[in-house]
Amino acid sequence: MTDNSSAPRASSTRRLEPLRHVDAGVLDIAYYEAGPADGPAVLLMHGFPYDIHSYVDVAPLLAAQGCRVIVPYLRGYGPTVFRDKATPRSGEQAAVGADLIALMDALDIKRAVFAGYDWGGRAASIGAALWPERCIGLVCTNGYMIQDIANAMVPARPEREVPLWYQYYFQLERGRAGLAANRRGIAKILWSQWSPSWVFDDACFERTAVAFDNSDYVDVVIHSYRHRYGVVAGDPQYADLRRRLDALPVITVPTITLDGADDGVTPARDGSASAAKYTARRAHRVIPGAGHNLPQEAPEAFAAAVMELVKG
Repeated sequence: MTDNSSAPRASSTRRLEPLRHVDAGVLDIAYYEAGPADGPAVLLMHGFPYDIHSYVDVAPLLAAQGCRVIVPYLRGYGPTVFRDKATPRSGEQAAVGADLIALMDALDIKRAVFAGYDWGGRAASIGAALWPERCIGLVCTNGYMIQDIANAMVPARPEREVPLWYQYYFQLERGRAGLAANRRGIAKILWSQWSPSWVFDDACFERTAVAFDNSDYVDVVIHSYRHRYGVVAGDPQYADLRRRLDALPVITVPTITLDGADDGVTPARDGSASAAKYTARRAHRVIPGAGHNLPQEAPEAFAAAVMELVKG
């Protein structure tokens, strides 16, 4: 199904502030909140290499319709920090999924719509799969996002491998050093490659890029991309969650999956390949003109999908 209701455009220039902080398990999480405190909760999870401003236009749209909107900085980004210096700076999928639930617990949110893309879509998908009782519904880009680490070394077709250059680069110590030295340069290249139709200026980019100055950013990112290929160990505290994720669990909550028609890293599909992973009602939509950072490029379409699940 193709959704023609949205077209890419420059996002607003506002900042999502003021920020709030909460102790949530291993993290002190910085987050933006909007909308009535008693409204249906929506958690909006950002990806790599982006930040909460992917939702700069989605958040007010949802708040205006009565939602309590929570937009957290993921581990390793912006003002979110680890509470203990000894905690491994893991970026594995189990950790980011657990962070979502820890944030809900810290804010005393019983149930919410989980929505995200890229890393945030994976966190949302994990939350929906492993804690369905906490999830009203799931909005996620690029289909089933839980990583099949056991088969991560099976090569894709050559044209699919080319956009993943950064993942291979990050396997090397040269890549770690490169990311540390060129956080902004790498991110700007990826933004342009992944969203070829999106018009963003230097101010828009820098508003997000300051989130990469987090002292744990490099360690978390490098661990994430090494762990997904099974070449480094995970944090022992997530061992049980890893075992559950290794089974590639089905998602049993209502779901809307979205693809950007111009996504330069994950090509748009018809949704059929992952259909068996959703056992409740599920819709799949392709958003014309949008790339990988779909909520910032097509906020109306993303917000509409969230509201569809909020309204049931």
